[in-house]
Amino acid sequence: MSVADKLTSRLPMIGERGERKDVVAVVKLHGVITPTPSPLARGSINLAAVESALTRAFAHERLKAVALQINSPGGAPTQSGLVAERIRQLADEKNVPVLAFAEDVAASGGYWLACAADEIYAHRTSMVGSIGVISGGFGFTGLLERFGIERRLHTAGANKSRLDPFSPEKPEDVEWLKKMHGQLHDLFVDWVTERRGERLSGSDDLFNGDVWLGARAVELGLIDGVGSLRQVITERYPDAEISVAEPKKPLLARLGIGAPAAASALLDAVQHKAAWSRFGL
Repeated sequence: MSVADKLTSRLPMIGERGERKDVVAVVKLHGVITPTPSPLARGSINLAAVESALTRAFAHERLKAVALQINSPGGAPTQSGLVAERIRQLADEKNVPVLAFAEDVAASGGYWLACAADEIYAHRTSMVGSIGVISGGFGFTGLLERFGIERRLHTAGANKSRLDPFSPEKPEDVEWLKKMHGQLHDLFVDWVTERRGERLSGSDDLFNGDVWLGARAVELGLIDGVGSLRQVITERYPDAEISVAEPKKPLLARLGIGAPAAASALLDAVQHKAAWSRFGL
């Protein structure tokens, strides 16, 4: 047999190639949910950052399901809603199931994202829930007085300077903030109720802002079972391959160029650390 014949014999004939496997696409949603990510903090989540990954995940030709790998202590409610709505839009367009998997924590806005899935799973040590609203800040009035610094603030509109950190806190401003929190909390509860439906236990503690470990979260109906991503996906789709869709980073971000001012970035990093620290992470 000639060399050419030997080479030709090794080429696969038409129809001999194995069929392409089905795909379960994985999208990693890791970090604090914020519209302004910090280069000094751990990863962050917002619609602009994850849009490319979501689009690629739902674009596979032989897509069987999309898995959301969530590790987030929460953050901005608007970005939580935008990302969750985009996931539902793509899922409905492609008519594929979405499964969410909590890692260390899927709390507050992180749980909001998980509820975009048709089913939610968590590790037995995962912290899940925190269906509530929180905001925080600092008051610097004493610091200004100590150094003899005069605060000059001019506004048009009686409420333009609500909760200014350099001015004394006003009871009416705190009451306004509490009302805003209450409205956001109602929206959060409505979203969880819409997505989880009759699976929720109806416990009085369900929407009080607490977090629970995996097994208790199952009892409350916040999640559908205890298990890891590979465990559940392997059992559910044994013949499918897992494909991870990573978000594309802008060129300047990959080069470390275009970071915000050091002081601002450091403050963002502290705030991100505080969000994780509430869950001991």
